[in-house]
Amino acid sequence: MLRPQLLYHVARNSRGSLPVYSDVRNAGSRYLVYIRNVDGNVADLVNDLTTTLFPNSSAKISTVRNRHVVIQGGRCKDSVMEWLASKGF
Repeated sequence: MLRPQLLYHVARNSRGSLPVYSDVRNAGSRYLVYIRNVDGNVADLVNDLTTTLFPNSSAKISTVRNRHVVIQGGRCKDSVMEWLASKGF
């Protein structure tokens, strides 16, 4: 399957799964979704997520250590995984 050339790549983990993880903090009042092991232009991935997956959402998307993306503000792990799979990762 050919996919358009992207400026970033999300490598799968050693078990073959997408590196998307959820973290619940503050007794369930703070829900975080992490995308780990992003290679390339992380800012471009954040921009694509903001424009396509969360266009009118209050979700806050930030980068950590230049290789991880953190999404705050909703239970969106499954939709992020589906979005990455549709992109060909």
